[in-house]
Amino acid sequence: MKKNPYQPIETNLIEVISESPVIKTFVLQPKEGFRFNTGQFIELSLNGTGEAPFTPSSDPNISKEIEVTIMNAGRLTAGLHQLKNGETLGIRGPYGKGYPLNEFKGKNILIVGGGVGLAPLRSLIYSLLADTSSFGKIYLCYGAKTPQDIIYKNQIQKWKRAIDIKISVDRADDDWKGNVGVVTTLLNDFKENLSNFISIVCGPPIMMKFTTYKLIDIGFKPSDIYLSMEKNMSCGLGKCGHCRMGRFYVCKDGPVFTFDKIKDMHDLWD
Repeated sequence: MKKNPYQPIETNLIEVISESPVIKTFVLQPKEGFRFNTGQFIELSLNGTGEAPFTPSSDPNISKEIEVTIMNAGRLTAGLHQLKNGETLGIRGPYGKGYPLNEFKGKNILIVGGGVGLAPLRSLIYSLLADTSSFGKIYLCYGAKTPQDIIYKNQIQKWKRAIDIKISVDRADDDWKGNVGVVTTLLNDFKENLSNFISIVCGPPIMMKFTTYKLIDIGFKPSDIYLSMEKNMSCGLGKCGHCRMGRFYVCKDGPVFTFDKIKDMHDLWD
């Protein structure tokens, strides 16, 4: 009998990690085998409340557990943020097309993340660090509202061994010694030869918009800018039409697109 594509896999919540005042990472253990490719997304459901799409933030090479990092921003996410270890959730998927790692091989990579947009990028970073010999230099520019809103602080310190990392905050406190300003200010001094570079961007729509234009200004080609357009996705199966973006369905054709494929679309950043 063919499996119902809308039927979630029962999943145990085994750990909740506070990343910031409004962001938590949920460590999940599906009761069936579950694998995803970096950049793909899942539908996460909470009984009696509903479901929503999230991109896993964990290492895709680990199949027994999956991590999802979620900001408290609405009814469903508020319900998730109240959960404790031992609760049962549902997941279905994975859906969409993730980051094309084979196309990245042999190239230098500039990753730009904003806020909780570092979550899908963490999965990508795990994949890149698992095979560093296949890629060139890796750079990460990350922006957060305040120092308290920086997520994955411990991992970032470990990543610095292999990645050139720069962090900026919109508003500093007395202890902050780094850059102050939106994340695009970190690109002002990016003077690398871009002939063998790609860039990958994930964050709030307004951040992605201005980061993309900044990348174009400093010399990146639209075809070398990869965007994670997690826009209005709902069913994950291309049936409901909520994520229609021009001729694409984000849930099936994305969520990862190169900018040249979508740059002329109306309301792209809304």
